[in-house]
Amino acid sequence: MQVFNVQGMSCGHCVKAITQAVQAKDPAASVRVDLAAKEVGVDSALTAEQVIAAITEEGYDAKVA
Repeated sequence: MQVFNVQGMSCGHCVKAITQAVQAKDPAASVRVDLAAKEVGVDSALTAEQVIAAITEEGYDAKVA
């Protein structure tokens, strides 16, 4: 599982938007969001760069943890 620090997440809508953005690129991806820790864990065939791009497209600042 890859873990990313994601700034700007604050609510359930953020969780849904990020999950859908990653799963749009890899429907089989497993996404775990921890709002308090500002972390997103992704188990996917996507590269870290692809996951960061998907999250960034939703308007969040993401980087590898």
